[in-house]
Amino acid sequence: MNERFARQIGSDPYLHDELMDSIDEELEMELDDDRMDALVESPGDGPAGERDMDRRLYFRELIRLQAELIKLQDWVVHKKLKLVVLFEGRDAAGKGGAIKRITQRLNPRVCRVAALPAPDEREKTQWYFQRYISHLPAGGEIVLFDRSWYNRAGVERVMGFCSDEEYQEFFRAVPEFEKMLVRSGTILVKYWFSVNDDEQNRRFQMRIHDPLKQWKLSPMDMESRRRWEQYTIAKEAMLERTHIPEAPWWVIPPGGKKRARLNCIHHLLSQVPYEEIRREPIELPPRVYNTNYIRHPVPDEMFVPSIY
Repeated sequence: MNERFARQIGSDPYLHDELMDSIDEELEMELDDDRMDALVESPGDGPAGERDMDRRLYFRELIRLQAELIKLQDWVVHKKLKLVVLFEGRDAAGKGGAIKRITQRLNPRVCRVAALPAPDEREKTQWYFQRYISHLPAGGEIVLFDRSWYNRAGVERVMGFCSDEEYQEFFRAVPEFEKMLVRSGTILVKYWFSVNDDEQNRRFQMRIHDPLKQWKLSPMDMESRRRWEQYTIAKEAMLERTHIPEAPWWVIPPGGKKRARLNCIHHLLSQVPYEEIRREPIELPPRVYNTNYIRHPVPDEMFVPSIY
């Protein structure tokens, strides 16, 4: 923020309110994260990774990193880069929270999220990767996959939604598929969010008791909890067989959602060498007034009631 704008904010209460509203967006999400903790634990019982993250430090670093993400976004547009980021991990591992913080201040026309539902009957007959290809970025775009083609190596394998032959074919095909993406100029970054047994249980309990988050729990989530060890075996096989030089896996360790978000964003920024794009100073043009313009009144019944 330059000094001139800072002085404007200090002297204009409306600009100050606009700035605080922007900051409140993040505060609202953080309060939502912490809102139901008291239902399942006392304030001192949470994991150390959550407790020892100073909130002021978290906000300061998050806003600083989000400013760098904007620079990265500008560089992607300027250089017509194609950036794909995969977010994988167990349920309640923190993927969604990290994605929200990455996209929060970016242009949705540049950076979008692909969160595909289960394949329909037609898609089940297609080449496995076909439904994902239409979501890949063009030049100057960023796509974040909230779960990806690695569903076959995880949930489909554990829940029996694919045959053993389809599972083995996936492992034969996915390294070649990703190598083709990279050769085509796509930057591919793959994250696995880890969560330990106790931490996942705690987060599931929070969702069970939180009416605003119960929609996040599905019968599949409950079954995944029961099959924890099978998911672990599937994850280990996936990381071992698809960790390739062209597209390596990066593991976000457990130990606190705030730290995980900051570490993920910091690492993502390091994966794309970028420079700040210098912008020309912007000056608002003078407002044009026409003496013959008459503003027509809006009927009272069209206004939304002022309840608050």
